[in-house]
Amino acid sequence: MTSPLLQSSLHSLPLLARGKVRDNYAVGDDRILMVASDRLSAFDVVMGEPIPGKGELLTQMALFWFERLKNVVPNHLTGEAPESVVAPDEVAQVRGRSMLVKRLQPIPVEAVVRGYLAGSGWAEYQQSQSVCGVALPAGLTNAAQLPEPIFTPATKAEMGEHDENISFEQMAAKIGRPLAEQVREVAIRLYREAAAFALTQGIIIADTKFEFGLDPNGTLTLMDEVLTPDSSRYWPVEGWAEAAKHGANPPSYDKQFVRDWLEQARVGGQPWAKTAPAPALPAEVIERTAAKYREAFERLRAA
Repeated sequence: MTSPLLQSSLHSLPLLARGKVRDNYAVGDDRILMVASDRLSAFDVVMGEPIPGKGELLTQMALFWFERLKNVVPNHLTGEAPESVVAPDEVAQVRGRSMLVKRLQPIPVEAVVRGYLAGSGWAEYQQSQSVCGVALPAGLTNAAQLPEPIFTPATKAEMGEHDENISFEQMAAKIGRPLAEQVREVAIRLYREAAAFALTQGIIIADTKFEFGLDPNGTLTLMDEVLTPDSSRYWPVEGWAEAAKHGANPPSYDKQFVRDWLEQARVGGQPWAKTAPAPALPAEVIERTAAKYREAFERLRAA
């Protein structure tokens, strides 16, 4: 792994945007260089300390899944080396942690698929026995497997804001029913195929979110990241059954370890209010979080 990168600073390309994790640069009018930093966000607040190796792991995991799922839907990769579009003194910033991708018209909805009840889905189920308007059977517990994967879209939030769950009907009103139905069908296919493979590697993908765009011909295209621990809830199979039996959160490969620590963190003697700035992460939390990301990727590619 290279030195941690909290923020890229390329002088050869114009910066389009900095997200919670990725810095996006324009490459002409038709391509984008996406640089995955080692930043980590929790509760929609970016931590002040990088997680060493995280950006490289996220990129390699996304590339792994793009390759594995290319039979389901086209993706945004150009196949060109990211190093080819930056200055020689910038290569170290992009090597191993970047993707050179097609510039698409983004669809302004997060395509969330859930195979298990967790997080905001569990909270909503307790109130209404449904998630995003999808009715579910009575008697389910936290971390329970759903009878079938469900599609539960969300609006894309601005930086620092929370995504908002919406119903499929709201999504159809926003982007048109034919496109909404296509996104739903493709997202569920992607989830089913990925979840089935991950299970053979001892990993449960409880839920995930996909992002799609349209190319100049109107072709639906998978974009951004895909099936990383930042966009998915990964559980080791061996920890899930016992936790689900008691309605507890299973151990996970995502940033839940950081979230759990932050829930207990205190600032000025008071519990952290989940607003910036975040409390400084101890070295142990940083190291264990990095180890979780590494372990997830190593288990997946062990096939």
